[in-house]
Formats: sequence, structure tokens, C-alpha cells
Amino acid sequence: MSQITIQSPKHCSKRELTLHRFRFNKKLFLSFLISIFALIVIVWLTLHPSKPEFSLTAANINQLNLTASRLLYSSIQLTLLSKNPNKKIGIYYDEMHVFGSYKGQQITVYSYIPPFYQGHEDTNLVSAALTGNGLPVAPSFSYEVERDQTAGRFVLVVKAGGRLRWKVGTWVSGKYRFNVNCVAMMPLGETLGLSYTRIKQGSQCSTTL
Repeated sequence: MSQITIQSPKHCSKRELTLHRFRFNKKLFLSFLISIFALIVIVWLTLHPSKPEFSLTAANINQLNLTASRLLYSSIQLTLLSKNPNKKIGIYYDEMHVFGSYKGQQITVYSYIPPFYQGHEDTNLVSAALTGNGLPVAPSFSYEVERDQTAGRFVLVVKAGGRLRWKVGTWVSGKYRFNVNCVAMMPLGETLGLSYTRIKQGSQCSTTL
């Protein structure tokens, strides 16, 4: 014969109180999470960080040698001006690399920039020495350079990229990938063996996040 257990009104009342507290704590926790999320969204929308601005202020092509086996030896010295346009947001540049490109072909290896912090509306000069030692290039490379020599200018493309973080007060965001693309029209010497060129005016760059 099975035993029938009948709970007293006191036990039922205690159970309902525990259930009520659980539901109340759950609602309180959800309200807290929603409030924190709403606060972050409000701060983000209010401050709305603008992407950093870059410009190419100087570039020297000290070497541009192409061997008979289509291996390129290059040496480029350049300076980038980095600006943080935000009045209340700092930027941590955790990773940053720079390389040179010509007509869609990479002509130097990556040059890595040490991490740095950029304060509100601050500017920084970033210098890099780009080199390429025996980089293979397409058969059309020599033809493209010779054609540009005839025109008397060399279209240098400087690309940079990496990861950054935003800093608002004591709060620091997660990492965001950024890419920079700079195009400079540079005068080019008569010979491909050893060319020395310099840009005299800054070249504005495009930045994507």
C-alpha cells in the first residue's frame, strides 16, 4: 500500500516564498545586465569613436634593383603621420605592420611597428625602413616600371594594418582590425638599377576598420 504525503499549509507557503525569491532574483539579475548593456550602448553612441587618420609625410626609394631572374631588391624609408581625431577616446595600437606595393605587387617585406598609445587628439610620427631582398615579381614588373620611367613618376602604394583598442576613461574595448592605404605619386630617376626619389608633400591615406 503506497504512502500518501500531504504537505501542510506552512510547507506550501515556504515553497511559494522560495520560488518567489528565485523569480525576483532572476528578474533583478536580468535588469542589471540590461542596464549595463544599455549604459555601454549609450556611452558608445555618445562618444562614437572616429577612425584614426594617417598621412604619408615622407618617402625615399633608395634602391630598386631587378635581376635577370626577376628578383627584386628594394629599400624604402618612409614616415607616416598618425592622428587620433577623438576628443575623449584614446587608442592603443597593439599590432601594426607596414609594407610597400607597386601595381598590386608587394615590393618589400612587412616592417613591424612597436606597440604605442595615442592620447586624445594626439599625433605620432611612425617611421619605417622597408626592404625587399630577392622578392619574386611578375614578368610585367619591369615593363610597368619602364613605362612609369617614361612618364617620370612612380606610383608607390604604402599599406599598413594591425589591431587597435579604444580607451574611454578606465574602460578598454576589445581589439579591432584596421587597414591603411596610402598612394604617393613620386618622381622617378632614369635608371631602374638605383633610383632615389622623395615626396615633398604629404599624401592622405584611407583607413578602414
